Amino acid sequence: MILTLVDALYILKPASMWSWTSEGTPKYEELIWKDAEQSKPTEEELNAELIRLQAEYDAQDYARKRQAEYPTIEELVVALYDTDDKSAIEAKRAEVKAKYPKP
Repeated sequence: MILTLVDALYILKPASMWSWTSEGTPKYEELIWKDAEQSKPTEEELNAELIRLQAEYDAQDYARKRQAEYPTIEELVVALYDTDDKSAIEAKRAEVKAKYPKP
């Protein structure tokens, strides 16, 4: 996922009022600040927050990969009532965890 200045702005200045002068990938110079309550963040503040958010997102890559391969809710429900299915589910989860370890 590619994050933009809009994502950083939502985190730094929640519930603020602003708009962009063009469509597409937003640029700082196109930011129109309309909020009298909160001050407009600097370009450096937005870029720093964008870098932080991207690092946070990237650090969770293993979790997204695990989620895609973990057993489904349906498989888990069936496993609640069947001991053999439960063993298979536990083995599958252990395999996925080994394949995508936490950093």
